[in-house]
Amino acid sequence: MKSKIVLFFTIILSFLLQSTLLQKIAIGSITPNLLLILCVSMGLMRGRKSGLWTGFFSGLLVDLFYGSVFGFYALIYMYAGFFSGYAFRIYYDDDIKVPMALTAIMDLFYNLAVYGLQFFLRGRLGLFTYLYRIIIPEIFYTVFLS
Repeated sequence: MKSKIVLFFTIILSFLLQSTLLQKIAIGSITPNLLLILCVSMGLMRGRKSGLWTGFFSGLLVDLFYGSVFGFYALIYMYAGFFSGYAFRIYYDDDIKVPMALTAIMDLFYNLAVYGLQFFLRGRLGLFTYLYRIIIPEIFYTVFLS
C-alpha cells in the first residue's frame, strides 16, 4: 500500500514538473517527456502490470488537463508501460543500454501515435517535417534526461 501511495505522488510530481518547470527549459519548444520515462521505468523495474497502471494514470492526468479526446493519452502511456514491462526479465541494474533504448523506442511509438491519430487523420500529411522538428529532438532530449 505504501508503494502505491509513493507511486501516486511520483506520477503527480512528474506531471507537475513536465507541465510547469520543464516548459521553462524547453529547447525550441521541445520538452522531455517525464511521464513516459516514469512509465518505462516502472515497467522495467516492476513488470507489465505496474507499467500498465502507471501509464494509465499518467495518461489520465494528461487527458484531464490537455487532451482533446478523453482516453487517448491514457491508452498510449498504458501501452508504453505495458510493452516496456516485457523487458523486466532481461533488465539488470548495471546495464544502461536497455532503459535508454527502450525509452527511445517508446518515445518514437508515442510520437508516431500522436501524429497518426491527431494529425494524419485530420489530413495534415507533413510526417517528415514532424519527424525532423518534433520527434527526433524529443527522443534525444528524453533519452538524455532519462
